[in-house]
Amino acid sequence: MADIVDAKTRSRMMAGIRGKNTTPEVRLRKALHVAGFRFRLHSAKLPGRPDIVLPRFRAAIFVHGCFWHRHEGCRNASVPKSNAAFWAEKFVRNVERDAMNRAGLKEAGWRVAIIWECAIRHRGEVDVAAELVDWLNSGGVELEIG
Repeated sequence: MADIVDAKTRSRMMAGIRGKNTTPEVRLRKALHVAGFRFRLHSAKLPGRPDIVLPRFRAAIFVHGCFWHRHEGCRNASVPKSNAAFWAEKFVRNVERDAMNRAGLKEAGWRVAIIWECAIRHRGEVDVAAELVDWLNSGGVELEIG
């Protein structure tokens, strides 16, 4: 199936997709800040450059987009119909890279939380931040909110 837009337009559209400071990420950061947490952003010293790093808690938080990181069972994790082989390969690489980053962080003694964008959209950043705070205070090693 052919793309519905020309190559130049598609290139411009794809270039507009951000990897940092996405809307769900910024909303969660604001809620955590209001709750009194101070953090680092996109630490290059850690595997996968976590979106939010809380050094005091040795916690790394990733805010994953459902489409790009393949949130299982989420309606936002659709597969494009055009160029299906490319997308299938890309999604497999993304999921494998996410698993390697999580494993690397845990191996280095970090706690890891995955927050899916749909959780922030549907439940709200305040509720998600509250659950995250409970996890931080409980000493849990891994958390996934989705």
